Amino acid sequence: MQGIKRKIVYVTAFEIIGMAISTAWLTLLSGASPTSTGPLAIMITSIAVIWNLLYNTAFEYWEMRQVSRTRTVWRRILHAIGFQITLVIYLIPLIAWWLDISLWQAFVLDFALMLIIPCYSFIFNYFFDGLFGVPLSAQQPKQEPGACQEAAAGTSLSN
Repeated sequence: MQGIKRKIVYVTAFEIIGMAISTAWLTLLSGASPTSTGPLAIMITSIAVIWNLLYNTAFEYWEMRQVSRTRTVWRRILHAIGFQITLVIYLIPLIAWWLDISLWQAFVLDFALMLIIPCYSFIFNYFFDGLFGVPLSAQQPKQEPGACQEAAAGTSLSN
């Protein structure tokens, strides 16, 4: 699966599971009721959906221009951490306002999410790629059959 269909399936599945995780963590850590943290999780998810689409589009644009397109463990870790760090810029003010807490308290609360979400993101991406295959941006370009044969013929002629 490739293109926009892949992105829609990815973002939808990622955010539905992420919303459930966020609601549970926010309820547990803030002491607020799920009736308060549930709508906050929906807001967080809405922001994350938009950012996820933009971030992954930019990441795949960058990835496509790399010499090696292989999704190594390090590339997956950097992808997950980069997404979470950039997302937090949007979330801290929202959490502080929603729960009527300071920016520092919101940061501490979000920090707990920052510890679990990259792990979730890494695991989700690993299994998503396993189920649906990696996107074209993570695949090595295919060589034309003639190019390999010409290169092999050129090598054997010079020997």
